[in-house]
Amino acid sequence: MFSITVPNLRRLSAGLLFLSLAPHAIAGVVIEGTRVIYSEKERAVTVKMTNKGKEPVLMEVWADGGDIKSKPQTADAPFLITPPIFRLDPQKGQSVRLVFTGENLPKNRESLFWFNALEIPSMPKAADSNFMQIAVRSRLKLFYRPAGLSGSLDKAVEQVKWEVIDKGSEVFLKGENPSPYHVTYSSLELVQGGKSYPAANGMIAPFSTELFKLGDVKVNFNNPQLRYRWMSDYGSGVEREVRLQ
Repeated sequence: MFSITVPNLRRLSAGLLFLSLAPHAIAGVVIEGTRVIYSEKERAVTVKMTNKGKEPVLMEVWADGGDIKSKPQTADAPFLITPPIFRLDPQKGQSVRLVFTGENLPKNRESLFWFNALEIPSMPKAADSNFMQIAVRSRLKLFYRPAGLSGSLDKAVEQVKWEVIDKGSEVFLKGENPSPYHVTYSSLELVQGGKSYPAANGMIAPFSTELFKLGDVKVNFNNPQLRYRWMSDYGSGVEREVRLQ
């Protein structure tokens, strides 16, 4: 059994409490990168994890097709991951290997899946009744990228067409992505008259449009500046600005 101490909480009789969190939120295990890119030309890709904590943990990994409630038993993504479960000692690293199993996926665009890493801490040596059993799950985007796609992710970002959509009580940024790549934004904001108006962040799928809510603003936008940060294949944010017509 594995657990982690939490002050002033009664022990859960139902077993582990699962927390689904963004990578590196409170987990002791650090995953290299914030996304996984699987190019069709590769025979396999690896994901490295390092236990930065002081105690050993049990790790379980799997991939799914988009169900945030997925479990290893219900994993439905076309990838074989080895090892699927392993012990990771303090200050040690472990790489897991992903192999595409050959499902018939679109050849003209990327496909999106999710990589899951469940971290189960070891039981405290002096555990009493005031602890809760917790397992922390990190969830990363996993992109399958067919060979021969035109352009690049960087070029795809430049191709996105933007406009402001006023629906009366709400204002949105509309992004149209004509490329075969997923374009992810960690921040979006309109700038006009020396003021900035942040929008919700998110992602635009290939050959799709997406609305990003600006909120309850009452501004007559006239050729505003769009300032955004998009995420590269390496998980780093790249800032750009563009003038909207």
